Amino acid sequence: MQYAFFDDSNVHHQFRYGYCNVGRELAIGADASYHIFSITKTVTALAVLQLVEQGRLKVNDAVSDYLNDFPYPSAITVDQLLSHTSGIPNPIPLRWTHLVEEHATFDADHFFDSIFAANPKLAFNPGTRFKYSNLGYVFLGRLIERVSGVPFESYIRDNILARAGIDASDLGFELDPSTVAVGYHKRWTISNALLGLLMDKRKFMGPPEDGWRPFRNFYINGVAYGGLFGTMRGLIAYAQGLLKTDSRWLNDSYKKELFTERQAGGKLTGMSYSWFTDTLGSNRYFAHAGGGGGFYVEVRLYPERRLGSVIMFNRSGMRDERFLDRVDRFLL
Repeated sequence: MQYAFFDDSNVHHQFRYGYCNVGRELAIGADASYHIFSITKTVTALAVLQLVEQGRLKVNDAVSDYLNDFPYPSAITVDQLLSHTSGIPNPIPLRWTHLVEEHATFDADHFFDSIFAANPKLAFNPGTRFKYSNLGYVFLGRLIERVSGVPFESYIRDNILARAGIDASDLGFELDPSTVAVGYHKRWTISNALLGLLMDKRKFMGPPEDGWRPFRNFYINGVAYGGLFGTMRGLIAYAQGLLKTDSRWLNDSYKKELFTERQAGGKLTGMSYSWFTDTLGSNRYFAHAGGGGGFYVEVRLYPERRLGSVIMFNRSGMRDERFLDRVDRFLL
């Protein structure tokens, strides 16, 4: 695991312990990269707000105005995708992966068109409730491509990562076998037994290593909702960029929009545009976790104090653990 606590310019505390490869007993290092899974959504939302600031779309526009093949009701808006209030369903995404050797020929559009066809019904009327949806962010990725005219990965690289001086090896979409940590799942657990019902363990997992089952290197099928890889260094730089008052990415008014808690059905949802919001003691924070097969990562911002934190594990996390609640309180 790795942990860091920082302000918008400096790291105040950093801790690293354990193995990036249990079988080979390789200690985790500063260059180790992790799947950051759903933290990718915060970058996707940031990109959408950039396009809004440029006047190339509006959050209250219908998604179908830009995506002619949008398979859900035409009333669904960009705002509702960003805030998870669209009603678009959220099937369990653990199967939505492919091995490294399959990446060159993988067709994401074809894959997700079949998922949309298998899940045609909304969970509720758009705008009336909150329900987290990975599929909603698949459409936001397509929207970014349609409006910008470039592939999603290229837009993120050129307009977010490069603009902040973040190297592709620290935050990017390519898996580097020489630096990526091996992801693990505890062997003797009920959840490991259940994994066989949710994924092909023989294909995606290797033989046990000292009580752990390792995952073979894989990609997430949907880059816009979960496809980024990141090092601790890269996530710190990204979080610090959001904490700074002079953002390289958005002017102050649109940055405020990014971090404004949304409502659905007249109630606050606990979610802004891709960021969950809550308090730790008297400290308001915005946070997102990324979890799945072999990895679990959290990033958190305390904007009023211009502080942030990141914690990273190369072991599975299947829910939002709010692990930073346990450690940040000592440094706040």
